[in-house]
Order: sequence, then C-alpha cells, then structure tokens
Amino acid sequence: MFSYSNIVEDLVIERLINSNGEHIPVIITGDACECEDLEKCIKELGGVVKHKLPIINAVAAYIPPVGVRSVAREKTINKVHFDDMVFKLMDVASVTVASDYANEHGLTGKGVTVAVVDTGVHPHSDLTTPNNRIIGFVDFVDKKTTPYDDDGHGTHVAGIVAGNGFSSQGKYMGIAPDANIVGVKVLNKDGGGNISDVIAGIQWVIDNKQRYNIKVMTLSLGTKAKVSYREDPLCQAVDKAASHGITVVVAAGNSGPEASTINSPAISPNTIAVGACNDRTAKIPSDCKIADFSSRGPTPDGLKKPDILAPGVNINSLSNKGNGYHSLSGTSMATPIVAGCAALLYENNGNLTPAQVKRMMTESCVNLGYGSEVQGAGLLDIKDIMNRSNISPQPPRKVPQDRQQSSKGIFSIFDGWFFVILIVILILIL
Repeated sequence: MFSYSNIVEDLVIERLINSNGEHIPVIITGDACECEDLEKCIKELGGVVKHKLPIINAVAAYIPPVGVRSVAREKTINKVHFDDMVFKLMDVASVTVASDYANEHGLTGKGVTVAVVDTGVHPHSDLTTPNNRIIGFVDFVDKKTTPYDDDGHGTHVAGIVAGNGFSSQGKYMGIAPDANIVGVKVLNKDGGGNISDVIAGIQWVIDNKQRYNIKVMTLSLGTKAKVSYREDPLCQAVDKAASHGITVVVAAGNSGPEASTINSPAISPNTIAVGACNDRTAKIPSDCKIADFSSRGPTPDGLKKPDILAPGVNINSLSNKGNGYHSLSGTSMATPIVAGCAALLYENNGNLTPAQVKRMMTESCVNLGYGSEVQGAGLLDIKDIMNRSNISPQPPRKVPQDRQQSSKGIFSIFDGWFFVILIVILILIL
C-alpha cells in the first residue's frame, strides 16, 4: 500500500495508518523545485503552510492524509518528514561555573553575540545591567516582540553563557560576561516545540548574523535521532548555519548511560556536541565523573560523539522570576559553557571558522579516562585552549584588595563635614 515509503518517513506512515482524517504536521523537502513551488503544491492539496524553510529548501505544513499520499508521488519531492517534537535537554538539580583565567586576562566575550535558541530570555539584571546585552529577540511560539521566558530554561542557559553576576555580587557569573545575547524563542512554556519552529529559528539567526554579529548559536534542545544526519532536516539546518560561519553548540542529550543515544542535531559532525560531567566532588578536573544521564555515541552514521564534556550537574544560573537564581542539571547546562568559551575565542580572533573553533576546543581537553563515545575529547579546558592557541592574554586585572575600605575612606570625609554643618545649624537655631 505504501510503495512510496522511501519518500515518506516511517513516523508519517504510522500517522497515516492511525489517522482519523486530521491534518498531519510534516516537513517536505524539495529536489528540483523552490519553496514557492512546494507551497503551491501543498495549498492545492488542501494543506496549510506553517513555515517556508529555504535554508533546507523545504516547507513545514499541515496536510490531510490524502494530501500526504499525493505529495509523495510528486517527482520534485525529496522527502516527507514528520514534524516531530523537540525538547529542552534538562535533568534536575545545581553548580557555579567560572572562567576566571580567561576573564582576568582580558577575554570576556565583549562585542560577540551568542544566539540562544530555546524557550526565550527573561530580562534578568545580570543581562541588562549596567548595559542591556539582550540586543535582539524573536518569538516563533507566541509572536511577542519583547524578551520573555515563560519556562525559564532559556534564561538559565543565557546566564551560563553571559551572565555578569550583577545580582549576586559576582558569585554566579557566566563564561563570557560581556557577550551579547539574542533570544530566539522556539520552545513553549512546557519546554517543547516542533522541529520546524527550531529550523525557522535557525534560519532567522542566519538571516540576522551580520546585523547582530552572531558568531555562536547554542541549542540546549534535541529530539531522538532517527536517520542519518545527511537526511535529518534539523541537522541540515545547523549544517547550513555552520557553512555561514556560525559555531553551533548543541546538547548531546540526557538519555545515557545507554549507547547510541545522541540526539539530533548533535549527531551532525558540523556541530560541537556537548556531554555533561559532574565536578561537584572533584578536587582536580581529572577527577570529574561523567554524568549518568549524559548521552553516549555512536550516532546512526557511526560517528563518535559527544565531541566534548563540560560541567552539567547542579549549575546555578539565572531564574526567569525577577532577578534570582536557581540550579539545574543536564547537558542543557553543559552546552552554554562551551558556547561561552567559543565567544571568548571569537573575541580574540573574529576571523575563526567554526571548524577551527571546534578543533581548538577538542585539542585542549582533560582526559577523564572514558572512551571517545562517552567523553569525546574530554573535559573542556579553557586555560589550555588559550595556551595552545597562542592567545596573548593581558596581565591579570588588578582589583583593589579592599574596595570597601577605599569607599569607606571616601564616605568618612563626608561624614565629618556632615557633623560640622549640623553643629553650625544647631547654633544658628539656638
């Protein structure tokens, strides 16, 4: 019955079999046609177009079951994918992260923009004070125009990348505390969303790369990998971003410790796939243990993933409630640590390619003693990256040993004059 199964993804066929006539969400990629041709075809079949996705020459649409069968027979159609759900990649629980060495030597991500493709970004004071570093925002869920985050996941991620610790007096500071953030909301208040919304968000990032100087895109989200990265629409989208000079950092997934659990789009070789380790009880970096939930390779193509590890257990970062903080765990939390590191590298050299950034990171790791399909190259080591990459750090910034004492001296002068003036006023009154 389904002789066109090589064109239609298995999940779509499953929906057809169990369909009661309702429209099916799909992503249709074209071969020898443009998006406008696909759009016209879908409308003629009674479908509704959701997104045009030119970066992968596709459209996302809702089409009736009979339309799926008809569109699959079109010679210009390459593949009919199910527009599946993607989810934030988060476990539960808390840790502070630091990049003191790089920050103290002058690398803070200044002038570099990181796109956070997630649940949104709340205007927390650590991102808006003293200067508002949320320089762009787009919402593919509710179409709002001002920054917000009704889930909190994206705000937590943004804080790990670029929080400056304003509300915690520097205690909870991100990796690149002077970097700019662009919020791209593709996940709803429950932390879920469709693949097509994520692709539309990635397309927006590519289109606005020059406008905002976007060098890095971080995606702490994913969906189960079902096919080769060459056929996966989400992977095709991140590959296009990489080809436009954007370093794409992606969460490996929280489906460990089983093998072959790397999520899409982390299965793409053109991403930096990040797994999570636990550094809470480690005295030195080499004592860190892989987080049990961190997904393992290989990928459907037999590629060794993840690419790298970063701390992802009990990470303290920004809350979407006021200007507070809270802790979360997951490869979602490890991913922005690596994204923040990429921002530091781009601040030092804005002409780096995504491949060069990835190589610099994977060549500078601490071996934790696991296989490459568990730890990748190992634990991220920012200091070693700086040393290996011939980065000429500035001398450590000199901070007064006792700022409070200095300010106290200033106020004591005014306190003395205050009492003199007060006495003069009392004498005049009396």
